[in-house]
Amino acid sequence: MESLYKTHQYLVEHLNLPLRRQLMDEINWNDRLIGIKGSRGVGKTSFLIQYAKEHFRPDNKEYLYINLNNFYFTVKTIKDFANEFRMKGGKVLMIDQVFKYPDWASDLAYCYDNFPDLQIIFTGSSVLRLKDEHYPLANKVVSYNLRGFSFREYMELKTGEKFPYYSLEDILEHHADIAAEICSKVKPLAHLSNYLHHGFYPFFLEKRNFSENLLKTMNMMLEVDVLSINQMEQSYLPKIRKLLYLLSLSAPDSPNISQLSHEIKTSRATVMNYIKYLKDARLVNLLYPADEDFPKKPVQLYLQNPNLLYATRMINVDEQALRETFFYNQVHKDYKVNSGSKNIQFLIDGQYGFNIGNGLKEKFKPEANYAMDGIETGEGKVIPLWLFGFLY
Repeated sequence: MESLYKTHQYLVEHLNLPLRRQLMDEINWNDRLIGIKGSRGVGKTSFLIQYAKEHFRPDNKEYLYINLNNFYFTVKTIKDFANEFRMKGGKVLMIDQVFKYPDWASDLAYCYDNFPDLQIIFTGSSVLRLKDEHYPLANKVVSYNLRGFSFREYMELKTGEKFPYYSLEDILEHHADIAAEICSKVKPLAHLSNYLHHGFYPFFLEKRNFSENLLKTMNMMLEVDVLSINQMEQSYLPKIRKLLYLLSLSAPDSPNISQLSHEIKTSRATVMNYIKYLKDARLVNLLYPADEDFPKKPVQLYLQNPNLLYATRMINVDEQALRETFFYNQVHKDYKVNSGSKNIQFLIDGQYGFNIGNGLKEKFKPEANYAMDGIETGEGKVIPLWLFGFLY
């Protein structure tokens, strides 16, 4: 255990993050079992270590970060380790990569039931269904989702300015004043195209090729978050990789399930299941009418964020696809996104209709709000598209 303490201390002392994530203030850190989910590459490990750095001295042995990638946990169970840790005075155990341990959910449930003096905070894949009623952790764990950077967070990193985030209602009612205030400090349109290309995932800050890093991350999502966690055989990987590529070429569009079934040589039902796995892994978003959901075919399928469009298509990325993908991605965190009527692209929380445009020769429909690209400030129901990146 002493080597784990040394690793914890080293990681805390050498962490240097340029941005504090909003989720840090949304979590109730008093709960005894906290799960932090998120797609691969969004910074879950750094987030966990940042929490330790903010709240505890590096040499305080009441608090410990462990990564279940460590081979030690091939022979040491979580519950036995947690018991040993608390017997030595441990109070907070932070567990990273929890899904690498086969019986992690049962062991965490055991710890929750038997060690009331121990708090456990763990990270896991976005695929994990922590609150499923058949899960050992149902009614025990409080879970949160860590997302990639919002456009607001990206702007803070690139400009050094600090900006508040706004609710959708704030933006609808006061967007002209909000945009004017932001634009008095920075030029959002000067940064938006770079954000769409590489701003969602924190590893753009690393001195490595972003596109290659993202492709590697996407393949890891398929291999681990789709295949391994869903207990699928490795032989299915080529089909799922091909499906994701075919979907990316047409997104946003209504997927032709019969054609996709023919292309990857599997059944229509299997194609729909694969699409659901891709959604759970935060690789695609599915758009449905307000009264429909999976397993029905979506009205439209989007890639989960604009960076993925560049990674899969490489060239000829459609600008309207980028606009719509950006809007869906930024709004989706706290609001329900559905398809609207034939005159409305997106219906938010069942009451706000939105169309997405580029500011050129739009035929405005009075029943819709417009998220418009290419403008710094708006008027009335015409709102700058970039401003929806300030929702979190």
